[in-house]
Amino acid sequence: MASIHNKLRGTGVAVVTPFRKDGSVDFPALSKVVEHIVKGKCEYIVALGTTGESVTLDKQEKESVFRHIVDVVNKRVPVVIGIGGNNTAELVHQMETGWLVGADAILSVSPYYNKPNQRGIYEHYRSLSQAAPLPIILYNVPGRTASNITAETTLKLAGDFKNIVATKEASGNLEQIMTIIRNRPKDFLVISGDDLLTLPTVASGGDGVISVVANAFPKDFSEMVRLALKNKMPEARKLHYKLLRITQLFFADGNPGGVKVALEAKKLCGATLRQPLWPVNDTLRAEIIAETKKIR
Repeated sequence: MASIHNKLRGTGVAVVTPFRKDGSVDFPALSKVVEHIVKGKCEYIVALGTTGESVTLDKQEKESVFRHIVDVVNKRVPVVIGIGGNNTAELVHQMETGWLVGADAILSVSPYYNKPNQRGIYEHYRSLSQAAPLPIILYNVPGRTASNITAETTLKLAGDFKNIVATKEASGNLEQIMTIIRNRPKDFLVISGDDLLTLPTVASGGDGVISVVANAFPKDFSEMVRLALKNKMPEARKLHYKLLRITQLFFADGNPGGVKVALEAKKLCGATLRQPLWPVNDTLRAEIIAETKKIR
């Protein structure tokens, strides 16, 4: 697993899924966004994550979006695929069907809605670990799942299963993140799931980010992370604060509504979302466009 650890250090981008006005997937726009990210020197791309509105894509659309991303990337950077949910048996089935060719790792969100206890979360990931053909990144995002993967559970999973190689921590709890960093096994990666907390996470010993903001500003965001990983904090801090306001705006009225406004302003893709998501309010839209134009 040594090579995958190197591949996942730095900036991964949870790529959006562009839609046309009629709601269909806009594949030419997806190509433009992926090219923008790759040329912005981000280290890897995450397909079919929350930011990609994966829960509103049907099975055929998911496969088509994933294949398209793999084809456009053309092995220039690693590709991580999001496969998560609250039906363990269904996820095991997905991992065993062989449609993941071209992916380097799996990002799997903790089960949502069911609200399993810590033992349930552990057993869920044990089942995925035993079925997965690729390394797994845990994804802890209590704000969406209504349950937290505790530091203790994360560390037990990291210690017990060699193909569980990282965690994407979007708990917003720096104390929990630091506890994982302090006690993790060698080579287990701790990846920020919060753009705003990326710099403090890396400063605490973390390994990078899976970013939303880097869809729109890949060059600045990925350079900030590289500088931080090299312990060049004054330079990294400058870029962090350059992007602070736009990062706040992107999440003010729902993700990926905010970042899609910026991508539309950059003429990379439209801002259309699939229901139940709805576009950001008009005031925020104007603020995002103005801030996007200011960032050079």
